[in-house]
Amino acid sequence: MEAFEVIQPGFLTSVQDKGRHGYQQYGVPISGAMDSCSLMVANLLVGNEEGDACLEITVLGPRLRVLGDTAVAISGADLRPALNNGPLPMWEAVRVCSGDTISFGHPKNGCRSYLAVAGGIDVPQVMGSRSTYLQSRLGGFEGRPLGSGDRLRRGKARVEIPSRKLPREYIPEYQAENELRAILGPQDDHFTETGIRTFLGSEYTISLQADRMGYRLEGPPIEHKAGADIVSDGIPPGAVQVPGDGLPIILLADRQTTGGYVKIATVSTADLPKLAQAQPGDRVRFLQVTEEEAYRLLREYEKSIDALRQCIQHNDKGL
Repeated sequence: MEAFEVIQPGFLTSVQDKGRHGYQQYGVPISGAMDSCSLMVANLLVGNEEGDACLEITVLGPRLRVLGDTAVAISGADLRPALNNGPLPMWEAVRVCSGDTISFGHPKNGCRSYLAVAGGIDVPQVMGSRSTYLQSRLGGFEGRPLGSGDRLRRGKARVEIPSRKLPREYIPEYQAENELRAILGPQDDHFTETGIRTFLGSEYTISLQADRMGYRLEGPPIEHKAGADIVSDGIPPGAVQVPGDGLPIILLADRQTTGGYVKIATVSTADLPKLAQAQPGDRVRFLQVTEEEAYRLLREYEKSIDALRQCIQHNDKGL
């Protein structure tokens, strides 16, 4: 079933799902949604499985023509979505009809929106995922961002399209200043005490060199003991790599699977969704947490995700 025709593609609009797991040993990144929580919410609002493929929309959104009656939901950044030039509510399932137009304006807050359609975006699975890995033109819609004239298909809705709306108290607020909780290591011993103090005591600005692969930060350089190079090892999501210039890079969804620069810290999984909504010019600070605290944060994050699931699925009514 046809879903959308792309009239204008926006700055960067791509197909993403929960990611491509199980292939990092072959050098294939996980990719997937930068803000996995928002992807999950958008999907659940229209009755999809929580990891189904959506459109990830970055900063300046597309203009889409609806090709068949269905329902959509938009979560994440408020990019001022509109339906036929009138406001399109976010964080709820909305019925759309063939011929309708969905568009976006200038960002109000956040960086990435997620547009889910009942049945999910239907593109071929590559290695078990519909996510787009842009650097290798792998997966998604022909391995690339959407372009004018593209036509997207959707799967068959699994259930009667529910009338679901996320209560206001569950809707995240995105800030221009963020505190990122992080565990030191695995190579924090490659930095001087002054370097560690600089990292934990300074404010950094997200530079224009910020994309799905990682965010390069601007601010005080971090002092190494004896250079930045190591034998390449694995890179987890949220790893903070510090190359020779001393300026940290937070590695994200499309990060390389291994790297040869020292990593001073790893950002907590619980803080990655809000980081994914930060834009160039926004500021971050790092707060050291212990391994035990990081596990506690992860458990609390998973409980909050489960609470979201329960909230969204409560009191379904058909649209």
